[in-house]
This record gives sequence, structure tokens and C-alpha cells, in this order.
Amino acid sequence: MKIIVLGAGVVGVTSAWYLSQQGHEVIVVERQPEPALETSFANGGQISVSHAEPWANPHAPLKALRWLGKEDAPLLFRLRADPSLLGWTLRFLRECRTARYKRNMRHIVELALYSRSCLKTLGDELADRGGLQYDRLERGILHVYTDKTEYSKGIQAARLLAEFGCERRPVSAAECVKLEPALASLGNRLVGGDFAVDDESGDARQFTLQLAQHCSRAGVQFIFNQSIDRIETQQGEVSGVVASDGQRYTADAYVMALGSYGPALLRPLGLTLPIYPVKGYSATFTLSESSIAPTVSLIDDEYKIVFSRLGNRLRVAGTAEIAGFNHDQNAIRSNLLVRRTRELFPELNELAEPEFWSGLRPVTPSAIPFIGQLRYPNLWVNSGHGTLGWTMACGSASALSLLMDARTPPIDFPFLFER
Repeated sequence: MKIIVLGAGVVGVTSAWYLSQQGHEVIVVERQPEPALETSFANGGQISVSHAEPWANPHAPLKALRWLGKEDAPLLFRLRADPSLLGWTLRFLRECRTARYKRNMRHIVELALYSRSCLKTLGDELADRGGLQYDRLERGILHVYTDKTEYSKGIQAARLLAEFGCERRPVSAAECVKLEPALASLGNRLVGGDFAVDDESGDARQFTLQLAQHCSRAGVQFIFNQSIDRIETQQGEVSGVVASDGQRYTADAYVMALGSYGPALLRPLGLTLPIYPVKGYSATFTLSESSIAPTVSLIDDEYKIVFSRLGNRLRVAGTAEIAGFNHDQNAIRSNLLVRRTRELFPELNELAEPEFWSGLRPVTPSAIPFIGQLRYPNLWVNSGHGTLGWTMACGSASALSLLMDARTPPIDFPFLFER
């Protein structure tokens, strides 16, 4: 088939790669001048199966209420007159029930484990073609706690993840420091942690840029600086997509990988996907030779902040702000990342002020992404990965390519088949 993929973030580019490897002619249309300039640009850098706990959990509603109006809260919910947000919120509250929370976690872990395996296989396959250099570290992910209550909740979550096949074993404070010596400065403030030995980290943008180059060599065509204005249909199928400059593109099949911006394009077709933008922040520190900074990727569960070593940089990312399509950076939230980083690592000794970034994560109420076929038989979707887009990208793309070839992916996951 000739397939058009809309979007060149990490999900769109991996989709293009796997589809091209199945023998399809693939075209990627992207509004930016190159891949991975939006949500995939400066995320937390973690391949974190161990971070598969959905936001919608039994504790979430009370926490969200307690954090209302607090500019530096881990989750900041800005109330606004938005019907899409209201519908999304009602669905989110429904997913907070214990049974749904456990079901959602099981599916997320299943996809994330498959994706991590796909990433390793992809790296091996491309090793003799120049490989993929993206500051990859296979040193696991360590969840650390400075609050006893959060530590107790973390251990409960780790036990549940273990039931679904993700090893995240409890470790003492002393073991945390042994795994990551940079934590020694915390002293007795560190109460413990849990460790996922098979998780890893790396720069999602560098990965996406390099995979896009491999895609081009494999025959994938990239069209940049083209925003899609509308999707056209005829006789129950998609007949083409029209860019904002009037250029029309046609194919046998179409893949929506536009993240938070996909639902607006689908709405005129009578298709509603509950994906809402949730803004995340990051700060990237350039380290000096004297820096005492972590090399094991960390998750500070109390503050919902992640730390990933990317060569001579430390990427610090986290917080969630529900404020529609607002891209403005909130200085209070950016400074929270810096303040917490310097609390944990007082001898960071960075070379310059950190570089700040914010991006819109496409979040579903359940945290389960939409992968599969929509009501129009030649319209497919791969979107809604939330904070786990980098973690789930390869597995989602592999599964999508199999579905589009009428094959069954080897995982238990609620793929879409709307007819």
C-alpha cells in the first residue's frame, strides 16, 4: 500500500519505519521543519515500563483537589470552559476506580514490555547500518523516596506491576546509594526506593532524528512544513488530506500520529477520541567534569520528576499542567525542577543555566493509547501515549504495522477496530 503518516514525532517516525519494513510505500507529513520538534523534543528520556502506573488511580481525585491553585503542584488543573476537557475529566474519574486502574495498568505494562523488546531488536537490526546513537544507558531506573507515605504507596504499586510481569524490586536507602552514589548527599532524608533493572534511558529526539534518516534511506518520503487542514472522505473512505496551503495528498491508507492535535482533525468526520493535551516541563543541565550527577535514571515519586543522564547533560522532567493548548512556560513550574534537582544533587556544578522546555503530551483518561482502525476502513490511529510515548513508540508502531497487514500483534491489548 501507499500510506501517509501524519506527524513526525517519535510515534510517527517509528510507525513509518515499521510500515516501510513491511514493504509499504510511506510518506510522512509534518508541520515542523524536521522531526521531533514538539512533544518528542526534550522529554524525560526514559524507557520506563516501571512507570506504567496510570494517572487515573483511586488516590488521584483527592490529590487533584488538594493541589488546585498550587502553581508548583505535581498536577495543576486549570479550570476552564472547555466541553472537551469536561468530557475527558468525567472519563478520567471513571477510570480511577480500582478495577479499571488495575486493568489499565496491565494493558500498559503489556504494551510497554513489548515495546522495550522491539527497541532492543531494532537496535540490533540497525547495528550494521550505522546504528542508533542517542545517549542510551541500560542501567535500569531507580525510584527514590524521601517521604515514608509515598514510599509505602510505591511499594504497593511495585507489587502490582510485578503481577503483570514488570520487575520493580524494593531496595533500602543504603542500596539506593550503592546503585547511584550521587544520592549520598541526601543522608537520612532518603527512606528507600525500588529498582527496575531492565528499564533504560536515552534521548528521544536524537533517536527520532536518526531513525528518520534510516527511514529516508529505506525509501520513506518526508514532507515538512505542511500543516494538515482537513481530511476528505468519499464513499465511506478517506480520499485525501489537504494541507493549509491547499496541497492535497492521497494514499491507500492514512495513519493519525498527531498527538494532541489529532482529535480536532477527526471531529468533522464524526470521530471522537478523548485525547487531551497535558503540558509537561523539562530542564536540561550541561554538566562540568566536576559535576556529581546521577548516571542511573531516577524517578522522584514524591514530586513526580524524572532524571536521565544523556552524555554530559542531565535531563530533568516532570509535572503536569492541564491548560488546553497553552504552550507558555510557567516560571514557577520550571523553577520547581531546578530547585528539586539542586536539593537532591547539591554538587551538580553545571556549566551554564539550564535550558527549559515544555510540551503537550497527548493523554487519554485511562492512559491507554489508541492504536488501530477507525470507522473509515483506511484510516488508522497511533496516538494518546501520554507520558510514555518514548517508552511505547516502537511497540505501538510494530503492532500497528501488523494490524494494517491483517496480522495479530503478539500482545494482549485493546486495539481499535471500528467499523
